[in-house]
Amino acid sequence: MIPKDKQLFKFSAYGFLKNLRFFDAFIILFFRQQGISFLQIGTLISIREISIAVLEIPTGIIADSYGRRNSMIFSFLSYIISFLIFFFFPKFSNYIIAMIFFALGEAFRTGTHKAMILEYLNIKNIKHLKVEYYGFTRSWSQKGSALAALIAGGIVLFSGNYKYIFLCSIVPYILALFLMISYPKELDGITKKVSHPNFLKAVWMNLSNTIREFMNVFKDPLLRRSIINSSLFDGLFKTVKDYIQPIIKAFAISAPFLIFMSEKRDTIIISIVYFVLFLLSSFASGNSEKFKNKFASLAGAINKSYILGILFVIISGIFYICGLNLITIICFILFYMFQNLRRPMNVGYISGIIPSGIMASGLSAESQLKTFFIAVLSPVTGYLADTFGIGIAIIILSFLTLSAFPLIRVR
Repeated sequence: MIPKDKQLFKFSAYGFLKNLRFFDAFIILFFRQQGISFLQIGTLISIREISIAVLEIPTGIIADSYGRRNSMIFSFLSYIISFLIFFFFPKFSNYIIAMIFFALGEAFRTGTHKAMILEYLNIKNIKHLKVEYYGFTRSWSQKGSALAALIAGGIVLFSGNYKYIFLCSIVPYILALFLMISYPKELDGITKKVSHPNFLKAVWMNLSNTIREFMNVFKDPLLRRSIINSSLFDGLFKTVKDYIQPIIKAFAISAPFLIFMSEKRDTIIISIVYFVLFLLSSFASGNSEKFKNKFASLAGAINKSYILGILFVIISGIFYICGLNLITIICFILFYMFQNLRRPMNVGYISGIIPSGIMASGLSAESQLKTFFIAVLSPVTGYLADTFGIGIAIIILSFLTLSAFPLIRVR
């Protein structure tokens, strides 16, 4: 049983506030409203992911060398700047700048907060509870996403424009910023700083020491395989997950039994579907430990969930081609659930290999590889969706991901 103290609730509050991204349920529809093609959307996502990939390792190293709390504070400031650009400057070229600021926020955040959680578990001598502990905090992240879907629907209905969801997203991120400031200093971990009269040389010496340790860790083939397994599945998830939005919209407009609803029924149905989706994802995260215990090993649970999750995406694409949008949506929801089952298990598995002193760097490397996959796959998926349709695009992508499994199954 995990200890439910004040810091656990702070970790959970972070996830809840961080996932109050009101744009998540409508981001594709927002871009489409601005007259942007699927290929351009894929390009924007690719730019974001390439920027994250470039910044991921340096920001993780900075977090390990100079304090994780400062890294998180800078992350939320970058997000807020991004939201302001999306709201005030509606133009494709400006969206590129907004994506880069968003990427900076992601780079400083990804891996860093997980490292803080794992540092806390290490301090409290409860590292054996890491899957259950991280699953609990992640379940609150999904609750935040569920609430955000309902609030976002209200914002779109009231304003009649998708862009206001970015302005409203600033509020929870300001609260998260102050929450980060309240975190105890001990969660910064052991920072190995080298003193030198020359400030720039001191910075370089600190970073080079951490890089050296970081590179030594990645000589472990078990670590490489586990990181690719986690990154490729999550890369597929983040590439295709938002394509559920036009599918839900098409379902809401065409379903005869929804004709009694107002002309804004697509917004209402999207909000409801995302609310249910994230509640079920929260349930999945909270029960990740129970799912793991049904298998002989953590590795077995990770491998089986990899195959089953991707099969649901393939099935969803087939049903979409057949015009069965409701079943397609259900398959997407199951895919979301499997991703949230897997995430705590992957973090627990990978963190068991990485030394705590460079935890943020190591977890950032996993995220960097994931962003590389997304950067490559997003424009390809956008092109395929524009050319052949969404169903064919996600089927092709899923088969490619599934074909890699024999090379990356964990042991």
